[in-house]
Amino acid sequence: MFILADDLGWTDLGCYGSDYYQTPNLDRLAADGMRFTQNYSACNACSPTRSALMTGMYPARTHLTDWIPGWKGPRNAKLLPPPGWTQRLEHRHTTIAEALRDGGYATYHIGKWHLGKPGWYPEDSGFDVNIAGAARGSPPSYHYPYKGLAERWHSHLTETERKDLYLTDRLAGEAAALVEKAKGRPFFMYLSFHAVHTPIQGRSDLVAKYKQLPPGKHHKNAVYAAMVEAVDEAVGRVRTQIEKAGIAGHTLIVFTSDNGGLFRQRGYATGNAPLRGGKGQQWEGGIRVPAIVHWPGVTKPGSVCNEPIITMDFYPTLLEITGVPGNPEHSANVDGLSLVNLLKDADAPLKRDTLYWHYPHYNVIRGIPHSIIRAGNYKLITYYEDDHIELYNLAEDIGEQRNLAESHPLIAKRLHTQLRDHLEKVGAQMPVPNPHHTPR
Repeated sequence: MFILADDLGWTDLGCYGSDYYQTPNLDRLAADGMRFTQNYSACNACSPTRSALMTGMYPARTHLTDWIPGWKGPRNAKLLPPPGWTQRLEHRHTTIAEALRDGGYATYHIGKWHLGKPGWYPEDSGFDVNIAGAARGSPPSYHYPYKGLAERWHSHLTETERKDLYLTDRLAGEAAALVEKAKGRPFFMYLSFHAVHTPIQGRSDLVAKYKQLPPGKHHKNAVYAAMVEAVDEAVGRVRTQIEKAGIAGHTLIVFTSDNGGLFRQRGYATGNAPLRGGKGQQWEGGIRVPAIVHWPGVTKPGSVCNEPIITMDFYPTLLEITGVPGNPEHSANVDGLSLVNLLKDADAPLKRDTLYWHYPHYNVIRGIPHSIIRAGNYKLITYYEDDHIELYNLAEDIGEQRNLAESHPLIAKRLHTQLRDHLEKVGAQMPVPNPHHTPR
């Protein structure tokens, strides 16, 4: 089972240091399994990360590099408009759902999809069942009947069971019903919550609870806190159903987020401190996110892994765990590495030194065209508007406050060359000059 939260920040769980949000079920999942301290989303925006999860490939390779359909903005506002990037999960890729379905697994999609228009929905990408997955990136409302979102529901609940349900609770109910329906058949469930994406709307009882609690230093939004706890309750409910079904001992559960927390935009949502920035941006707050993996009998309870990992790694990991071969032609271009050895031993070496990000876009959260390389503890960001770079040592400066580009020129040059070579290797699309640009 793969559970994906939307816009959940690195410190938004109790087990990751939140001083306000309460997440007992996810904390228990971490206590039962392995928690990763340096897990990265493939992008600072949702659709590219979701594509990377489905394909195991860098967004720069698939050319799906921004949330769909991306920010248009005034025609003359951008110095470097994005290239003609791909705005759907193309059928030429073998998704993890297709690979597992061919390997004998039932495949269930529940919740947010956001990887294309009709014709590129979950049922077109390897899922036997699709509940609520469509083109929309955010729900019109979290309160029933969700202002039209229900058009994509193929519910397994009775009218009484689904009426008046808060959206996150509804998704949990649908997931629990499918677990019960599986009746022992191997299944891959992709439970993709809309929360904690805008609109910031919490369940009334949980909002009331947090309004009675003293705010934390970094987290203090009672409505957002209610959304986080609703996700936590949902995870607990699904785990309970797995236990009732008698399959807890051989059910892998992965929990993570598609990008960093929304920070001080469109009203206060969350805080990502000690990380800098948030969703849509190039600093750690935009791409470092929680990840918890519980593999019964394999992951050591309460273990912590400090090895940097990234979204694409889950594709080969799931194939190795299940023993499903996948499509050899597709797998030859998969960028992720299997985490199986790490799941068995948190200190096992992962034969990789570099991670990359490519975002040739602007967005409404002050994101600008850039690319990133992380090599060891060093992280270099190159900006395409003026070609300036930033270099940070994350081991000494997790908040990215001290730019070392001038004091460490040889490291900066080496990493910049590596980044350029990688982008060329994967066929990355680059931003192009705007003939209509009007300087401010």
